[in-house]
Amino acid sequence: MNRYNWNKKSTQPTVTRVTRKSQVKHTDHQDPEPGAFGKRQKLTDSALDQDLSQMRVNSKEEMSKGGGECVQMDSSSGSRSTTAPPRSGVSSVARLVKLGRCKNLVVLVGAGISTASGIPDFRTPGTGLYANLEKYNIPYPEAIFNIDYFSNDPQPFFSLAKALYPGNHRPNYIHYFIRMLHHKGLLLRMYTQNIDGLEKLCGIPDEKLVEAHGSFATASCHLCYTTYPAEEAKNAIMNDKIPTCSFCAATVKPDVVFFGEDLPQKYSLHTKDFRKADLLIIMGTSLQIEPFASLINTVRSTVPRLLLNRHAVGPFENVPLRRGDHMELGDLEETVRRFAEMLGWNDEIEELMRTQEVLTMPSLVSSPLSMSQQKQCESRGASEPAGLMEISMSGPAAQTAASSYSEETDSETDSKSSISSGLSN
Repeated sequence: MNRYNWNKKSTQPTVTRVTRKSQVKHTDHQDPEPGAFGKRQKLTDSALDQDLSQMRVNSKEEMSKGGGECVQMDSSSGSRSTTAPPRSGVSSVARLVKLGRCKNLVVLVGAGISTASGIPDFRTPGTGLYANLEKYNIPYPEAIFNIDYFSNDPQPFFSLAKALYPGNHRPNYIHYFIRMLHHKGLLLRMYTQNIDGLEKLCGIPDEKLVEAHGSFATASCHLCYTTYPAEEAKNAIMNDKIPTCSFCAATVKPDVVFFGEDLPQKYSLHTKDFRKADLLIIMGTSLQIEPFASLINTVRSTVPRLLLNRHAVGPFENVPLRRGDHMELGDLEETVRRFAEMLGWNDEIEELMRTQEVLTMPSLVSSPLSMSQQKQCESRGASEPAGLMEISMSGPAAQTAASSYSEETDSETDSKSSISSGLSN
């Protein structure tokens, strides 16, 4: 994993250090100073504001037709006050996408997008990872990802890492929805806090992905950062051994970013991406880890932000919501599926899932099916040829086929985009 080098001599240019922190830090969004992002695109932003204003008018009309009105009691005076209900999330944003208003989407995700694949999130009471770490005998849950604690006692993390290593789970509908955003030429970048590798497994290209908290794909010494063969590190960990650095004899670990460690250099792409974004989608995150959580406040004030989550988090807990903010709460996989249906993409996503599963099946033959895949199998029933799930393909061949398919579909996207651009011109 590429890292900033903080040990350069003083003659080297100073670089701001970005480290992972576990703390809640949410600030209200402020408009940038004049000139910070150059001149505003008055036509685009004005048209976007007009669309959003129309949506709010429509929402009020629908509320009046239904005779509904949100009423609250002012506890200090006892007076009644009316407030507008939360704006509809996916329907409003789906309309913007279909109108062609949003062409540079940035997606921020957390552990919540992988629970449908059978991977627990971190903070859900009772079922989250942090609620089930008693057996590791650590002073507090986050210590298992604390670099200082790891330096003193790496065994708790290595015990947990045996269960966290990629290879036992498959991407679910949510991952493929984001892959479809790329296929449609809409995905500017995906920023993920996850270390499960499911984004790459579903076919999202590396250049479109920022793994803000690292991954298991590479390994290095936690002290001197000397690279170490990732497969050798995995074999040692799986056999209850501690991999050590051949240079300084310190402990080697997968390049997962711990609390107190520097974020990958690729994370710095956010300085450009969030200025260019015209839609921000946040999914499956508690927004409690910095600096990742503050990214949502760096888009322009006219850019719509859509939260798809089980609960309201961060600035989406504010009442009223910021202009242009939308959220849809509930089961995330069901919400994303409804979003895809509104966009008319559901059939394409399911076909993409079936094709990609066949290509990646050999390396995941022993892993459990995700909820969405179980539903697919039940719906296909006996009509699906049994051999589809039993196709044998060697690792390199599978990777080649997957790469070939990805290039083919992406080239089709480019062709379609070029054609549509020609027609619009």
